[in-house]
Amino acid sequence: MAIEGPLRELGIHDVFQLLDLSRKTGVLRVVSELRDNEGVVAFHAGRIAYASIRSNPYPFGEMLLKAGKITETELAAARELQTEQGDRRRIGEILIALGAVSTRDVEQSVRRQAEAVVFELMSWREGHFRFEEASASAFPDNPSIAVSTESVLMEAARRIDEWSRIADRVPNLAVVPQFAEAGDDHAGQLDLLPGEWEVLTMIDGQRDLRRIAVELARSEFDVAKIVYGLLSTGVVSLRPAERRSRLSELRSEEEVERQAAARALVLQGLAAAAGGRLDDALRVWTQYLATHASDRDAPAVRDGVEAVEQLRRALEVLRGN
Repeated sequence: MAIEGPLRELGIHDVFQLLDLSRKTGVLRVVSELRDNEGVVAFHAGRIAYASIRSNPYPFGEMLLKAGKITETELAAARELQTEQGDRRRIGEILIALGAVSTRDVEQSVRRQAEAVVFELMSWREGHFRFEEASASAFPDNPSIAVSTESVLMEAARRIDEWSRIADRVPNLAVVPQFAEAGDDHAGQLDLLPGEWEVLTMIDGQRDLRRIAVELARSEFDVAKIVYGLLSTGVVSLRPAERRSRLSELRSEEEVERQAAARALVLQGLAAAAGGRLDDALRVWTQYLATHASDRDAPAVRDGVEAVEQLRRALEVLRGN
């Protein structure tokens, strides 16, 4: 059974609570056309098994590697089992079986990954969610590692509260950090943690906070908090991103509307093909290709047109016989 609807009617927090209280097993997808982004969260008996988001996927194996929990050789061995030997377990479970990492380490990494994704999703006020339910036996990633949904929601709420406190110095993720001029009374040495040094090396006066987070595969919240600390010590300053002209803003809005209309044609053709209305599918997809030939969905639509035409020809042969 599917549960779906627009976020403006049922917020992410409420969706997660519903899935937690009803002990659901399946996959939740949250899509925002405005952000051109998608989040995916898998639930097992109401607990979060894994989470990812398109804009910043936080690769799970890379998280363990960066944290010093595994070596590159161990990660490569686990990936080989997945890709070449068809092991259906998730990377964390394989690493546990190999003895490369403890169950506790994997649980902590799953939690951090889920917290980052849920924190991002809770800021979305528009978009659409869909939950596809599955039985525990049919669930392809039936996990031995899953974390409490309630605790993840509590951490996301804490982050939102903390963000409100740093917003006076770090108003949004579009600001660009740059090194501040050192005064006579400025300390000569910095006592920073490795994660803080990592962010510091990315500051070049060009990258905004969102881009730094993406390139480091770190959560946007963590990067913003580290930059807030660097601001407080006078190491960096912030400047706003260059303002776009009203014309470029209008063009951007038009592009969002154009993409939404294009996606609607793709889905309309897909629905017609699934319902056996092949002529309608061809008509809609041909209309799409006439005006959106360079879009990212265009190659798949061309394949769909070819498949529908082949099916029509096969049906005509069968009718002739």
